[in-house]
Amino acid sequence: MESCNDIAHLAHVEMLTNRFEESLDFFTRVYGLKLSGQDATSAYLRAWDDYEYASLKLTRAETTGVGHIAYRAASPEALERRVKAIEASGYTTHGWTDGDQSHGKAFRFEDPFGHVFEIYYDTVWYAPQENAERPALKNTASAFTGAAPRRIDHVNLLAEDVSEFRRFMEICLGSRVTELIQLDNGRLGGCWFTINDKSYDLACTEEHGRGQGRLHHVTYATDQREDILRAADIFLQNGVHIETGPHKHAVQGTFFLYVWEPAGNRVELANAGARLILAPDWEPIVWTEAERKKGQAWGMKTIETFHTHGTPPVS
Repeated sequence: MESCNDIAHLAHVEMLTNRFEESLDFFTRVYGLKLSGQDATSAYLRAWDDYEYASLKLTRAETTGVGHIAYRAASPEALERRVKAIEASGYTTHGWTDGDQSHGKAFRFEDPFGHVFEIYYDTVWYAPQENAERPALKNTASAFTGAAPRRIDHVNLLAEDVSEFRRFMEICLGSRVTELIQLDNGRLGGCWFTINDKSYDLACTEEHGRGQGRLHHVTYATDQREDILRAADIFLQNGVHIETGPHKHAVQGTFFLYVWEPAGNRVELANAGARLILAPDWEPIVWTEAERKKGQAWGMKTIETFHTHGTPPVS
């Protein structure tokens, strides 16, 4: 499918936590995100080279999971075009919001599985608040600490019908599919989507836990694989649950490490190298069920919780 070019990039994810203080300590002190600001319910966080005020909105809640997924439009005109397309799509719309301290007005809508999305254009660019945050090189956004992820990379959502989710992404956001898993029963086991030249900014995999609107994980990118090896030691030192990795994914070829933050949301550090999808006529790479059952490209067998754990948990 041809990209509509109305959407610039994945902007931020709102993550819900019922252990707010512990989650905030993890993301700032251990994981290495920067705190841009707080309000009564949320903390606004970003990686050291994210240009926007926030790429993760951490929100107090009685449960865990994802509050919403946000994309930034390519222009005010592109935003209006997308809103018209979404309103004509038949999918559930929530209408306009005033935004928050990280961005201006946003249009919210919902996929068939309960995930809320928003798109906006007007944003707040990050400005260093302290001298310690100022980078040594003027062409990077800020200094870094902790595991030091560089930027937000992607989010992985769970859905009962990945084919229907694919239709939603193509119609509402103009996304292209770069890789997919074709199951023997005719269903799609997973789809990886992009709205620009990145290999993917959102993945959707099949829900096996009978949940609704659940999150599989949020991922930040590192500069190099060695950053992930160092991060594993940082997580070990701080008692963080390392679920699986470091290994290499077969799909998308990403070097990865998965951990659970204190409330139980899964977070990934990943390095995809310099992989981009530059071909305008790219055809999705199709992985068969037999190929996927071989596991990752290399490393240990995928742990069972990777296929069953999502947030919020299912009773």
